[in-house]
Formats: sequence, C-alpha cells, structure tokens
Amino acid sequence: MKLTPLFDRVVLKQLVAEETTKSGIVLPGQAKEKPQQAEVVAVGPGGVVDGKEVTMQVKPGDKVIYSKYSGTEVEVEDEKYVVVKQNDILAVIE
Repeated sequence: MKLTPLFDRVVLKQLVAEETTKSGIVLPGQAKEKPQQAEVVAVGPGGVVDGKEVTMQVKPGDKVIYSKYSGTEVEVEDEKYVVVKQNDILAVIE
C-alpha cells in the first residue's frame, strides 16, 4: 500500500530522536521530545486550496523541520508517518 497525499498535504517519516544529550546523558523514553525533523516521503499535487493557488515547495527525499503539534499520525504496514499541510513545514534542511 502506498500513501498518496491530496492537495497541499505532505507525508513525512520522522527521523530518529537522539537518545543521549551532547554531554553524554542517556535519556529515558519519557524524557525524549517528539522529533521535529522528518524526511519527506510523498507530496500532494498542490492546486487551489481555500481559493489560493498553492505550489509545492518540497519534494520526496527532502529533510525538513515541521511544527511541533501539527499533522496527523498514521501507521501503514507497521511504519509510522505524519501527514501535514505544507504550511506546517517550517524549513528545509540542506
């Protein structure tokens, strides 16, 4: 099964959160924050959304930072993804 987003939606796969701090302290599972970095897996076609023309600025394979509390988490074939609107993506990591 393949996820194909509609309109200005983007499917993201979260990058693994670091389990140790820079100083070497190991973080237990509850102390880890939800990662805000992800890789773009699929991109919708864009089009007219809420009366405005939307062109997609990201492409599959891009690494991005997205808004902390945005999106909908879904699980497909034991893989977890987050579906967000393009305007919830804050930056592309190069």
